[in-house]
Amino acid sequence: MKNISCIYKIKNKYLNFSKKKLEEKNLLINIIGRIISKRKMKKNIFINIQDIQENIQILINKNFLIKNKYLNIKNNIKIGNFIYIRGYIYKTNTKELTIKCKNYKILKKINKFLPDKHNKLKKKEKKYRQRYLDLIINKKTRKTFLKRIKIINLIRKFLNKKKFLEIETPILHPIPGGANAKPFKTYHNKLNMEIYLRISPELYLKKLIIGGFTKIFELNKSFRNEGISKYHNPEFSMLEIYESYTNYKNMMSLTENIFNYLIKKIYKNKKKISFNKYKINFNTPYRKITIKQAIYKYSKLFNNIEEIENTKIIIKKAKKININTKNYSIGEIILKIFESTTEKYLIQPTFITNYPTDVSPLSKSNITNYNIADRFELFIGGYEIGNGFSELNDDKEQKKRFKQQKKNKNSTKKNFFYDKEYINALKYGLPPTSGVGLGIDRIVMLLTNNKSIKDVILFPLLKEI
Repeated sequence: MKNISCIYKIKNKYLNFSKKKLEEKNLLINIIGRIISKRKMKKNIFINIQDIQENIQILINKNFLIKNKYLNIKNNIKIGNFIYIRGYIYKTNTKELTIKCKNYKILKKINKFLPDKHNKLKKKEKKYRQRYLDLIINKKTRKTFLKRIKIINLIRKFLNKKKFLEIETPILHPIPGGANAKPFKTYHNKLNMEIYLRISPELYLKKLIIGGFTKIFELNKSFRNEGISKYHNPEFSMLEIYESYTNYKNMMSLTENIFNYLIKKIYKNKKKISFNKYKINFNTPYRKITIKQAIYKYSKLFNNIEEIENTKIIIKKAKKININTKNYSIGEIILKIFESTTEKYLIQPTFITNYPTDVSPLSKSNITNYNIADRFELFIGGYEIGNGFSELNDDKEQKKRFKQQKKNKNSTKKNFFYDKEYINALKYGLPPTSGVGLGIDRIVMLLTNNKSIKDVILFPLLKEI
């Protein structure tokens, strides 16, 4: 079994050859795949074999194979078996690329029947629990995960071209940090200490900027011990990017360029793609509006934008839509109103800016208004794709905000830790820097037109049965 050819490469190379040209070349090739279908026509048996990328038709002719070989393969063609084929490539009268079998070998027989290809795997739960069967049976699933691989490779390629360096930071943290979320907790026996799975790599990456790196990124797995929904999985993939001597506006531009590059490479310069029931238009520049402008436009709660400056009115409107305002700051209430009433309407690519500083503890405040952060979030298709800002690099101000978070009646020791080591690192000087975190799983959902995060994660977390 030397010089095994990939089905995808064979189809890609010879699909446009004419029937006559293939006959003239008389090409003998070796190929391997899983049998996914078979049918008999007089002295011929046709089977289709596939690998993860493609499938191809195989012709087994009674007169072409010696008798015992033909009888043997006739009895051993079982859907699901792996087979090696050596044969000549040609085109049928219907112009289908086919391999005429000269020799073969059954490499592995299966011991269970595959699900019916036409019924596929109807139950979502079974698809997720038995992803291996889903990949065998469903072409759409294979295409989704091949595209996921392509998206991640393209992101790496784009950032490498821009001279960003790929970094790796720890998954096991002595304290959870970089985001206010409930962590997964475990225990290290040798060190006799509790440790936590990474919520975010942010603080480690900024320590590296302090250390002298200027353009870095990390494609990472992060973990949050919180809810599961069609947009959330406890284990998720994230891209974090940091660049020195830039601000949040530069990072907005970089984020836009990443998406433009992905759309160009995946959709061949098309600017509109389908997602859910929408047509998403990636024409640049993307829309930019403030969080208060977005609330006024979409929530229908306020008579004018000035009302969103009035504390009493904000609290009154929040209570009207059953938002708990007790012990929350005005900035936190504004964010809750935005999440409850506005996010779902942000279908076209939109940068939301001017977040309240008190919900942006790691972000630098605007130079003209302390209460507004130099921060943005990108929304596409009705959900958040990314979060970025100019990094707060004043150690005294960062210490003050950490302490304020810890005092907050809605924070607990379980979901907030004061990172003294990060404050100590800041004292050595974080240069003016901006950063962004982008949800890889959500990007893949968007670019493969999948409505659930479970459909773009090979093995999503599921409840035991």
